[in-house]
Amino acid sequence: MQNFFSNAAEFLPILAVGIKNTLIVTAGSLLLSTALGLFWAILRLSGNAVVRGLGATIVNFLRSIPIIVQLFYIYFVLPEIGIELTAVQAAILGLGIAYSAYQAEDFRAGIQALDRGQIEAAQSLNMSYGLMMRRVILPQAIKIILPSYGNTMVMMLKDSSLASTITVGELSLQGKLLAASTFQNTTVFTLVAFLYLVMCGPLMLLNRWMERRMSTGHH
Repeated sequence: MQNFFSNAAEFLPILAVGIKNTLIVTAGSLLLSTALGLFWAILRLSGNAVVRGLGATIVNFLRSIPIIVQLFYIYFVLPEIGIELTAVQAAILGLGIAYSAYQAEDFRAGIQALDRGQIEAAQSLNMSYGLMMRRVILPQAIKIILPSYGNTMVMMLKDSSLASTITVGELSLQGKLLAASTFQNTTVFTLVAFLYLVMCGPLMLLNRWMERRMSTGHH
C-alpha cells in the first residue's frame, strides 16, 4: 500500500497533463454539440417540409455512424483534401458533430413539450421567430432538457477517451503510455479510474439534483 501511494504521487503530475486535454476536448465538443444540436433541432421543427426533412436526414446520418469512425474521417481523411487539423481540434470537431445529433433530439423534445398556448400568445404579439425563440421558447425548453443535458456532459467526458485513437494525449492515453513504461498497471489504471470518477462524480450528482428538481415541479 505504501508503494501504491508513493507511485501515485509520482504518476499524478504526468496524468494531470491528460486531465487537462480531457477537459479541453470535453468543453470544446460540448459547446460545439450544443450549438449544432440547437440548429439541427430548429431545422427539424421547421414548418417547411424540405427543411424539416433535411434536419431529420442530418440527425439520422450522424447517429448512424460510430463516433470513432467520424474521428478517423476528420483526422485522417480531411488532410487529403487540404483541411489540416491538430489532433485536439479534430477530437473537438468529431465529438461535437457526433453528439450534436443527440443534443438535437433533446432540444426538439424540450421545445415540443412546451404549452402551445404560450407560443400562440407570443405570435399574437407579433413577435418575430428569433425573438420568440430567445424570450419564450428556449428559456423554458432549457429547463426541461437540463437533466438530459447533464447526462450528455457525463457521457461526453467519458467518450473523450476516444480521442486517444487519433493521438490526443488525454487521460486514458497518458495512462496507457505510463503503464507501458513503468509496468505499474494496477497503480496507473486505478489512478485513471479514480480520476475519471472525480471528474464525473460531481456532474452525476448535479444531474440527479436537477432530475429531482424537475420531478417535484420546481422550475
